Amino acid sequence: MAQPRIPRERSLTYGLVETLGQLIVTGAFATQPFPTEGELSRQHGTSRSVTREAVKMLTAKGLLRARPRQGTNVTVESQWNLLDPDVLRWLLERKFSLQLLAEFTEMRLAIEPAAAALAASRADREAIEQIRAGLERMHAASQGDDEPVAADIAFHTAVLVATGNRFFAQLDPMINTALRISIRFTNRIKGRAADIAQHEEVLDAIVAGDGERAALAMRALIGEVLELIATAQAPPAARRGGRSSA
Repeated sequence: MAQPRIPRERSLTYGLVETLGQLIVTGAFATQPFPTEGELSRQHGTSRSVTREAVKMLTAKGLLRARPRQGTNVTVESQWNLLDPDVLRWLLERKFSLQLLAEFTEMRLAIEPAAAALAASRADREAIEQIRAGLERMHAASQGDDEPVAADIAFHTAVLVATGNRFFAQLDPMINTALRISIRFTNRIKGRAADIAQHEEVLDAIVAGDGERAALAMRALIGEVLELIATAQAPPAARRGGRSSA
């Protein structure tokens, strides 16, 4: 069945949002004013309606602010919506920041163990099968039959959905986005893909309905990511190596 086409204007809008978003977070407008709507249209060859919609989307992400008689300006970084998947991706890709990755991992440490505990008490058969499918993909990836990062992400996002909590489930896009950066980093540091046995421990605890064990297993898994980041942040002479990934 053919996929529905994205209207051309909408695809142009998304393209302009991507371009301008990357320019903003890389500081392209740090020493010059943000262009007017007319200037943006001329520079990027887009219609006024496409440009206007792109600016609205960037404003909703906290990157821009429009003031009467002052035009549209780039906001300070502290006002950017870090929970927006696009903003988080642009920031992480801008200039790889271990500090930003550490802060994101600290947030995971607060969220994912609690999600695993909830999943242990609430997950139905279908939800558990989705987590198991993520684990099976990780096994396949270890044999070269799947993409390791995508498989790892599938496991973690399935745990969020298995909580039955709509707020946890809606963290999926943000977790998905940042995990792509995080997992590539941790896998590169330790020289191999994620520890499947650790992920199996999380699943086993969820299947057994043992929320405390599920939370502890997830905490151990993510805690090792923080250890890897801390090791990478340390001066070269102080580094002792690290292990594991989530």
